[in-house]
Amino acid sequence: MSQLAEEPCLLVKTSLGMERVAAARIEELGLRAEPSPRGFRGLVLVYGCSDPASDARRIEGEVVEADRVFVVERVVRADPGEIARAAAELAKGRIGPGECFAVRTVRRGRHGFTSIDVNVAAGDAVRRATGACVNLTYPDKVVGIEIIADKALLTLYPGTLEWRKMRPGKNPLYRLYRRVAVVQMPYLGPLDACRNMGVRIGREVQNFEVRELVVAPAGPVRARELYEFLGGVFEGIESRFRVQEKSYHRRVERVQVLVQDIHQLVRDRRGEPIIVLEPEGEPVSRVADELWRVVRGRRRVNILVGSREGIPLGIYRYADLVVDIAPGITLSTEYAAAAALIALGTVLHDRLGGEGESGDTSGGEGGEA
Repeated sequence: MSQLAEEPCLLVKTSLGMERVAAARIEELGLRAEPSPRGFRGLVLVYGCSDPASDARRIEGEVVEADRVFVVERVVRADPGEIARAAAELAKGRIGPGECFAVRTVRRGRHGFTSIDVNVAAGDAVRRATGACVNLTYPDKVVGIEIIADKALLTLYPGTLEWRKMRPGKNPLYRLYRRVAVVQMPYLGPLDACRNMGVRIGREVQNFEVRELVVAPAGPVRARELYEFLGGVFEGIESRFRVQEKSYHRRVERVQVLVQDIHQLVRDRRGEPIIVLEPEGEPVSRVADELWRVVRGRRRVNILVGSREGIPLGIYRYADLVVDIAPGITLSTEYAAAAALIALGTVLHDRLGGEGESGDTSGGEGGEA
């Protein structure tokens, strides 16, 4: 039977299916724990704390199955008005007028109101009680409201405890990659291998949303082998594009595919940055300054990647840089472009500054206000 009739001192969140393991570990610390209260997975309620803050730190330090541990500050009936009053009392004196806050509500069970209803009521009550401003993205303090059936558990914690994919100081790299043309020599040979390699390369370039993929053979090639490779490329791009459309909270760009002989491409794009990825080049860590000089402010940057055969040596003379991204390692064809893009983003990230635009593409549970 649920112990919610007794007020819990801590709320522990776990991965789904780890509730009983976490509860058993918590009980080894001398506390009482209830996994999946009212049948709701991913939660453990903890009772019998002598010092809730100290016990929370013990759980964080000794129970790796506990993803997040919150001190329960108030327990009230699951009613927006009561929750709002409790939130205002909790925040008074603990959120200053010069700070910003957010309300995060997770509602479990059936109710005649939504998480947003609770956010609006509690957020307004906290604002009036403290004089603080609302900042949903990077708050100084967070009022957490966990509704479990007919009870609402309130917590208050620093905004720095929230993990986000994007935060100040991180520059989203897709803006950089949208200026990159990956020039890939096609993988040719057995037809099934051509197709499979095309799928993998297509998925990789779409994963980074590069400006374009140029399939660039060196001279005549067998048409059927190229046909299979291109078919795989389009299949890979489309499959990854559909996943991105569902996952991202921003517009996703489908990679464009071109075909051009690699020698003619180099002629055609003289004046644009050309970076050759081959083992004969300098380690990427040593050419970070040169890479930034070549890439900065350019509308298109061409990265040339070999296949079963490397980039023709004559092209080296026309390249701005010849770079080795993994000295001593021969990268397989399907990973070369992805490795090159990761290396480029890694060495240039801190120099991008205002060239990127911030935004959080992560999803979240419940509501916020």
